[in-house]
Order: sequence, then structure tokens, then C-alpha cells
Amino acid sequence: MPIQILMPALSPTMSEGNLARWLKKEGDMVKSGDVLAEIETDKATMEFEAVDEGTLGKILVPGGSQGVKVNQPIALLLEEGEDASALAAAAPTAKPAPAPEAAPALASAPPTASAMAPMAAAPSVHGDRVFATPLAKRLAKDAGLELKAVTGTGPHGRIVKADVEKAAAGGVAKAAPAVRPAEAAAARPAAAPAPAAAPEFGPAFTEQPLSSMRKVIARRLTEAKQTVPHFYLTIDCQLDKLLALRAELNGRSDQYKLSVNDFIIRAVALALRKVPAANASFTETAIRLYSDVDISVAVATPNGLITPVIRHADHKGLAAISNEMKGLGAKARDGKLKPEEYQGGGFTISNLGMYGIRDFAAIINPPQGCILAVGAGEQRPVVKDGALAIATVMTCTLSVDHRVVDGAIGAEFLAAFKALIEEPLTMLL
Repeated sequence: MPIQILMPALSPTMSEGNLARWLKKEGDMVKSGDVLAEIETDKATMEFEAVDEGTLGKILVPGGSQGVKVNQPIALLLEEGEDASALAAAAPTAKPAPAPEAAPALASAPPTASAMAPMAAAPSVHGDRVFATPLAKRLAKDAGLELKAVTGTGPHGRIVKADVEKAAAGGVAKAAPAVRPAEAAAARPAAAPAPAAAPEFGPAFTEQPLSSMRKVIARRLTEAKQTVPHFYLTIDCQLDKLLALRAELNGRSDQYKLSVNDFIIRAVALALRKVPAANASFTETAIRLYSDVDISVAVATPNGLITPVIRHADHKGLAAISNEMKGLGAKARDGKLKPEEYQGGGFTISNLGMYGIRDFAAIINPPQGCILAVGAGEQRPVVKDGALAIATVMTCTLSVDHRVVDGAIGAEFLAAFKALIEEPLTMLL
């Protein structure tokens, strides 16, 4: 009996995904560990590896299909000694009933047991398709029968020869005679002119279908703004000492190239270790205080923002943070992050300084309690020792969930962060 290959659950919360493309085709030999297909989740595109060995006998869900349910059969694998004749007897049984909007994407897939189960009206009809054997179709055509009105008794509800003969004897409705297009056009009365559409004023546009990631972002951030009581704390940090230390460290080795963002990640991690009450999230029964300092860092991708996580950031030096962040950022932009690389952070950093943004307020990423929005470092007039001077200043705004973190705790965290940024040598200790 052929082995059913099921749509995998690639993350704990995944209920459906998009089958981006097949990397094997029907008839290909498959070994355990071979990459069969690429699956798109709401966060990334991941490779799906084979567990069993055999020949890929039938692809049930074509590449490009969206909204494929977890545990839905997507292909059949022939074991050693089996040939294509075994495929006819292998009917997928684990496929959930397809959602109405998913039907067009799966229209070219063979019917499953659930799709072919007897129905009150037309059990052999699936959407616009009628499942019947070639002989049954020919007999129905010769007899002038409408196949949609015939109940199939073959495997999984398929219409067979006996069903057509029985329907013909029982007087099933005849199909309308075929009419050539030219005759049909001549026979139709002239259509009444459609009423003029109301004029539309506005710019021309095109529509870009929502990706799975964009749908999740829209849902989660709407929920965050509607249900999380945000408040905001803003502080200015002078960067001149940090920029000088960065230039000195980068000039000492070719093994790393530190960015300002690497210093910010390190400073946030050390500040959270000093103010652990800010490293927290809200639940319906308790405030959850994290013992590990795992920092999520927002990265822009073509499909939307994703937040890879630097684990145990308070125990990592600047060079380690820099190299890890570069690797995670590249994987994020290529859609190759694994779930464990973007799930589970306790605090988020969103840095738009490289785009010249002076300051902004970010939306909290639930269930986290805080997100730090980082603006650009720019030269501004400041007062030093009672005299006017010029300094490179960076504005940072902390968005806080007031259910988790009070204003005093948020201010204490920002004070610790500012001290580290303005005296960067303390990050090296």
C-alpha cells in the first residue's frame, strides 16, 4: 500500500501552510532525508524532508497551493516492489474538509476520501469537476445524460459504467444538446446595455495579495493596539564615545565588523539583567518574569517584519552578537529562519536609525511587555558643563505594556541603558 506523505506541522502553532514548490517530481526515487518540497509558514519558507524511501508515485497537492491543512495528504510514495497500479487503491483519508476559499488552489489535486464521500445531491461532483471513469463518460455522452445528476457507486464515489446504465434506464435528466458558439451567439437576444458605472475618482492602483506573514502581522498588531495598554518613555543618548570605541575595535580585527545596533543589543541585554522586572510578559493569571535574556530584533523582509532572537544575549560579547545577528538577518531576508530562531524572545528592539528616522514609537509584540524603538544618531546642540556644544545624539522610545511594567520600572531600565550607551567601555567588562 503506498505511503501517504502528509502536510507537516513545522511549528507548534501551525494549522495550515502554503506548498511553495516540489523539489521532486512524480517517478523520482526518494531516500530518507531528501528534500521533497518547500513549505511556507506564516514566518518563513522551510524545507520538508522525506522520512521514508521509495518512488514518488503521485503528487496530490500541486506546488503553489495555499491554505493546505496540517496532516492533509499531499503525495503518495510507492514502496519497493509497488508499481503505479497500487495508486488507484490508495485513497487519502486524513485530509480535512477543505475550506471554501482553499478549493481553487487544490482544484487540480485528485479527490480524497472525504471529498468523495456520498452526499445527498451529487456525490461524484467536487466543485466543477465530475469524477467518472473514461468509459462512463463516453457512455453518458452517447446517451445524452447529465453526469452531475448521476450517483456514483465506484471507489470513493466515482461514476462507473453500471451507474450510467442504471441512470439511463431510470430516466435521469438528459444533458442539453451541444450548441456551437456561432449558433449560440446568433440565437441569443441582444443584451441590454449595462448601466453606466458610477465614476470613480482617485489614483490608479494594483492589488498585491496578502502573504501568510502579512496576514499574521496584521492580526497580531491590530490585537496589540486594541488590547495592550501602551505607554511611552523617551530618552536621548549621546553616542560619541560609542562611535569612537566602535571605530577602534573594528580597526583591530578582520574577524568582525561591529555596528551600532550590536552595541544597542548588548546594552539592552545588560540593562535587562540590571532591571529584570522589565524582562517580563503578561498572562491572564500572572506576570511572567524571564530568567533568560533573549532579545528579539526586528528585521525587514519583502513579506514583512520578522524578529530573529539572540538567545542569552547578556552572556555574549559584542563580536559574538554581531556575527550571530548577521547570520540571522540574512536567513530572515531569505525566508530560511527555523521556528526556534524567531520564537520566544522576551524583549524586542526595532531600529530605524539606518533609514534616517529621528524617533518613533513601536507597537509591542505580544506577549512581550516592552519594545525599544531606536532612532538615528545625529549631531545636535547640547549643553555640557553650562556651555553649548555639539554631540551625536540618538533618541530611543520604550513602548511599555502597563499591565506588566510600571512607569518607574521603565524609567529605571532606560537609565541603565543610557549609562551603558554613553559609557560603552562598561559593556566590555
